[in-house]
Order: sequence, then C-alpha cells, then structure tokens
Amino acid sequence: MKDNQAKYPQLRFKGFTDPWEERKLSSISERVTRKNKNNESTLPLTISAQDGLVDQNDFFNKQVASRDVTGYFLVKNGEFAYNKSYSNGYPWGAIKRLDKYDMGVLSTLYIVFRPTKINSQFLVSYYDTTRWYREVSKNAAEGARNHGLLNIAPTDFFNTLLVVPKIVDEQQKIGSFFKHLDDTIALHQRKLAKLKELKQGYLQKLFPKNGSKFPQLRFAGFADAWEERKFEDLLDPKDGVRRGPFGSALKKEFFVENSEYVVYEQQNAIYDNYHTRYKITKEKFDELSKFKLNPGDFIMSGAGTIGRISRVPDGVKLGVFNQALIRFRINPEITDSEYFIQFVRADFMQKNLTGANPGSAITNLVPMSEVKKWEIKAPHLEEQEKIGSFFKLLDDTIALHQRKLEKLQELKKGYLQKMFC
Repeated sequence: MKDNQAKYPQLRFKGFTDPWEERKLSSISERVTRKNKNNESTLPLTISAQDGLVDQNDFFNKQVASRDVTGYFLVKNGEFAYNKSYSNGYPWGAIKRLDKYDMGVLSTLYIVFRPTKINSQFLVSYYDTTRWYREVSKNAAEGARNHGLLNIAPTDFFNTLLVVPKIVDEQQKIGSFFKHLDDTIALHQRKLAKLKELKQGYLQKLFPKNGSKFPQLRFAGFADAWEERKFEDLLDPKDGVRRGPFGSALKKEFFVENSEYVVYEQQNAIYDNYHTRYKITKEKFDELSKFKLNPGDFIMSGAGTIGRISRVPDGVKLGVFNQALIRFRINPEITDSEYFIQFVRADFMQKNLTGANPGSAITNLVPMSEVKKWEIKAPHLEEQEKIGSFFKLLDDTIALHQRKLEKLQELKKGYLQKMFC
C-alpha cells in the first residue's frame, strides 16, 4: 500500500466507514519538558514494557535514579513517555502513559508528551501495536544503538506519522474496547498472583520447618510426628536416582537425523514440554537403556539452575536423558507422587538443592552422593496423599487461570493486528 492510498483497518465498529488519515505526532500532541525544579515529586519512574510507567523501587527493588531528582522531568498523570531503550520483544523501545500515580520523575533521556488532538485511550492502544515501529525505525540513526539506547532526536520522534481515525467517536470506541480488555487481563493477572501467593503460603505451613517434626497446618485425623528419613528412602530401592551418561557415552557424533529414539536435555525436558532436538539409533538407545525415561518418572535439573523438577507425562517419545539431568523413581509403597513433586519444589527443599551446588555454571553438578544423603522429614503415605491431592487441585486451578490469561493476551494481540492500520 502506498502512503497516499486510503487506509482502512481490517476490523471496525459498526457505523464507521471513512478512511483513516496520517497525522504527525507533533500535530496531535505537545512535548513536555517540565523539570522537577521545586522537588514536587520524589517518585522515580521507569517504563516496564508490560506494566507501563512504574516506581523504580518496585521494578528494580532499588532506586536507580540520582538522589537529587530536581533536574529530572516531572511527569503528570495522563502524560506519555517514550523509553528509547530496546529490550527483548520490544526492538524500538516502549511508549506508555502514566496511570498509576498522580506524578513522578523521569530521566531526561526519555521523551515526554501529552495528547492534545487525539483520544488519549486510543493512543495508549495505538502504542501497544507495532504500527509505530516503522516510523521510529526510519528516524533512528542507522546502527546508532549504544548501550541499549536508540539514537532518535525528539524532533524526529515528533515528526513520526500515525494513521488514526478522522472521527473522534471511533477513536473513543477503540480506546474503550482495549481499556476493557486491559482491565480484564489485569484482573486475571491479580487472581493468578494471589493463587501463587496462596500456594506459597500453604507450602510453608503444610511442611515442617525450623527443625520441627510437625507442620504448622494439618489435615484432620493426622497428629503423628513426621519421620526422619534419608531422601533415598522415598525412592525405588532398585533404581531410585540416576544421573544421565557422561563423556563418550553420549557424544554428538552419535546423533542421527531420522530415528524414533530421542535425547532429553535440560532445556527441553524441564522448560519446553519434552520437545527434543537430537535423536539416536535404536542400537545406542538399547546400549543406554538404563537411562531411559518412562512416564511417571521425575526429572530434575542437576546443573546450572539446580532443582527445577518435572514429572514425565504420558505419551513421551522413547528416549534417554543427558548428564545435566537427574532422574528419580519413587517407591509407591511409601511415597505419593503428587506429594513428592511438591516436596521437591518446596522452598526448604530448594535450599538443600542450591546448598549442594552454590554455583550456576553447567559444569557445577550436584553430587549424587549428596542427593542420597539429604536428611528429610516425611509423613505416612495417607497424609502424603492428602497433601499431594490438595496441591494438585491448587496447581490445576493455577494452570487454568494461566491458560485463561494467555488466551486473553492472545485475543488482545489479534485485535491489535486487525483494528489498526
């Protein structure tokens, strides 16, 4: 489409048929260069691509701004700011409106402006799209990224063209639609955060701590002290714990392109739902059969970020795991599988894991001798089953809310593509 052609979005509200028009940002907004010279605000702001303009202390857990913020821009509620720093998924930075606070201060590296002849809520949604990237990329100096900053002068930024509806009512309808969608997404994010916080609270209370043999909170009918055991006592006595093969047993020259037998690595077994990159022959698989993964096995990262654990789901491909993974098989006569995975994920267990390996390099591996000797406290199987079922229900609820949130975010992404030129 040429620049002088009429522009129509793919999806519109009923009653609007006029083409959208190109407007310079300078014609619908004005730059804000107000300094905080009277120290009206001491709230240092930063732009989060996900959360907008937020308190630096909340975002970084510290203040990055100078102690003296009188030379900073004073930004007021409803004004926009452009962060010229690019980040993952935001190649041309982020433009957000100040909504959370009455005012705050921003570094003069930001470009601040207020809308004058355009619906403000429409502009919020417009800058959630990628439509403005092309204009900014044309005006940013070629190859002039320095320390994550894009080199674009304020004059050039305000010369960028936006394609907007001529009729204010259409701007207002689009802005209101996305505001409602954003509010719904924010509600689901809060629900999800509360559920995760609730789970953390129960993990603290349903497992004993500080040397105690009794948890703070218990299900009715259970009063016995939890028993002192070694970690390996929870596992299958024949093949309870095993690390993947080292060295020459699994070199990359053994990998083939076409085979039904796969190699599970830390990044795909733990983080990527058992998708795999490498395959081996049936002969190599048979040779390494003691390192086979079965549905119901537990696989844990044993290098790098120690302690991430996953239960092997039904239907996985036949395969072996490599040396960065540790496989556990429980003894079902004394250990409930749901309890086991929650136990390993619990905060106090993670302290054991990271204590065994304070480093983060891939070469720093948890010694198997250490794993087997871990001293733990465990209840009888019936109480384990109660605890496991409770956390399974909580995890399923969290997963349901996570899926709802992801669907809403995908829905918004689709509408942003179709409702703007």
